[in-house]
Amino acid sequence: MSLKVPKNNNLQLFKDGFKHLQGLDEAVLRNIQAVNELSDLVRTSFGPNGRNKLLINHLGRLFVTSDAATIIREIEVVHPAAKLLVMSSQAQETEMGDATNMVLILAGELLKKAEHLLIMGLHPSEVIKGYELASAKAQSELEKLSTFSLPSPLTHESLTSALKPAIASKQYGYEDKLASLVAEAALSIMPANPKNFNVDNVRVVKIMGGSLAGSKVVQGMVFGREPEGMVKKVTRGKVAVFTAALDIAQTETKGTVLIKNADEMLNFTTGEEKQIEKIFKEIADSGIKVIIAGSTVGELALHYLNRFNIAVLKVLSKFELRRLCRVVNATPLARVGAPTPEEAGWVDIFETIEVGGDRVTVLRQLTHGDDGFDPTTQGEKNRTATIVLRGATSNHLDDLERAIDDGVNVIKGLMKDARLVPGAGASELELAKRVEVYGSGLKGLSQHGVKRFASALEVIPRTLAENALGGSQGNEVLSRLWAKHEESGGESWGVDVEAETDGTLRADEHKIYDSLAAKTWAIRLATEAANSVLSVDSIIMSKPAGGPKVPQQAGNWDADD
Repeated sequence: MSLKVPKNNNLQLFKDGFKHLQGLDEAVLRNIQAVNELSDLVRTSFGPNGRNKLLINHLGRLFVTSDAATIIREIEVVHPAAKLLVMSSQAQETEMGDATNMVLILAGELLKKAEHLLIMGLHPSEVIKGYELASAKAQSELEKLSTFSLPSPLTHESLTSALKPAIASKQYGYEDKLASLVAEAALSIMPANPKNFNVDNVRVVKIMGGSLAGSKVVQGMVFGREPEGMVKKVTRGKVAVFTAALDIAQTETKGTVLIKNADEMLNFTTGEEKQIEKIFKEIADSGIKVIIAGSTVGELALHYLNRFNIAVLKVLSKFELRRLCRVVNATPLARVGAPTPEEAGWVDIFETIEVGGDRVTVLRQLTHGDDGFDPTTQGEKNRTATIVLRGATSNHLDDLERAIDDGVNVIKGLMKDARLVPGAGASELELAKRVEVYGSGLKGLSQHGVKRFASALEVIPRTLAENALGGSQGNEVLSRLWAKHEESGGESWGVDVEAETDGTLRADEHKIYDSLAAKTWAIRLATEAANSVLSVDSIIMSKPAGGPKVPQQAGNWDADD
C-alpha cells in the first residue's frame, strides 16, 4: 500500500493579492452570467422598436442612443469575459459598420444555451465543436437564402430601399428621409469603380434648429462657421493649408524692453508689422486666394489678409483638416510662408451660404455638367458630399448622425458584396430550421451543440417581436413564423413590427432586406466570441498595479511652508 504524501498547503505560486477562479462553477458559469448581463442590456435596444439607453460616460457627457456600438463603447466593461464579447462586436463595427447588436445578442444566447448542456455534464469541447459545425452550416445555408442583389447601375430608388431596413433599426419613422439623403450623397460621389467607395467622402454637419425635413445634401465640404476675414466668396483659386498659428511668434522667455523716448515707442511695433506684412505679401504673390488655418488667426494677420484680399477659414479639427487637404489636394504646412506649387491646393468655389438661419462655408470642386466648369483647371475632381442635418436637440442630431454612419457603412458593404437576404428575422428563423435538421442527422455528442445553436438563432426574431409587440406576443408570433416556415416557399416570412395582421409579413414583398455579408460576419464573430468564453476554464487576476494613493496636501504642493 502506497504511502500518502502530505500536501504543502502554503505553497505560494503567484504574487500576493491575486485572484484565482477555476472549475465549472467559478469560472465558466460566472463568465456566462457576465456575458448574459451585457447581452440582456443591449437586447432591448434591438430592432426598429428598440428602447434608447441614457448613458453618462466617465467625462460626464450624455448619450441617448439605441446604437449598440455606442453603448458598449461608452460603458466601460471591465469583466474579462464580457470584454471578449465587446471586442467581437467592435470587430463587426470596423468590418461592416452594422449588425453589432446582433453579435452581442447571438453570442449571449449561444452561451445561455450552452449553460444547460454544461450543467447536464457535457464537456465544453463538445459544445464548442457543435457550435463550430453549426456556424459553418449556417454560413453556407445563408448564401442559399440570398434571393435578391442590388442592381448593377445603381439608382437612387434601389439604394434607398436597400438602406431603409438598416436605418429604420436606429431611427424608426425617419428612415425614408434619411435613406434618401444617404443614397443621394453616396451616388453623387460614387467612383467609376463602386468597390473603391470611400466612407470618408460622405460627411455630416449638424446644425441646431428646424426639423429633419430641412436637412439636405450639399456637394463639397461644409463647415459650420463663417470665414474669419472680409472675403466671403472666392471662385477658382489656389489654397494653402497651415497647421501653425497665423500670428506673431511669441518668445518663450519673458523680456523687458526699456523705451526712452517717443520715437522708440512709435517704432516699437512697426518691425513686427513689417515682418508679418512681408510673409503675407509672399503668400499673396504666389497666387494664393484661400488660406485654411488649423489654429488661431491673429488680429494683425487678419488685417493683412483682408488687405491682400485673401479668404481665411479656421478649421480646428485635425480630421477635418486632413479630409479638406484631400479635397483641395494640398499639403498641410507647419510653417507660415509661401507654399511651393506642389504644396498649394486648388478650389473651384469657396463660398458662404445660409442654411436655415445659420451661415456655413462650402468648398467644392465643379464637375462635368456644372455651370462654369472648365476641364483645363488643375483641380482634381475629388468629390465630397456633405449631409447637412437639422434637428431640435444636440442628442437627437447625434443619434441621426449615428444612423447615417450605419447607412453609409451598409453601402460600403453592399459595394463589396451586393447580395441581400430577407430581413425582419426571416433569415435567422430559416437558418434555425435548417441547422436543426442538420443537427438531427449528426452522430456523437456534438449534435446537442448544433441543436442548441439552432434554437439560439431564434433569439433574433423573438427579440424583434418582444421589443415591438410586448413579451407575451413574442412567443405567439414565433410559433406562427415556425408554422409558416415549415410550408414550402415560406423562407421569407419575418416579424411585422407594426402588427398590421398577425405579427408576420413576407420580408421580400415589403422590401425588407439585410446585407448577406453583415449577417455572415455577425454569425461568425458571435460563434467565435461564445467559443472563446466556453474554452476558458480558469481566471487568474493579478493584483492591480499602483502603490498607495498619494495623500492630498492642503494648498499648492509647490508652496513653501
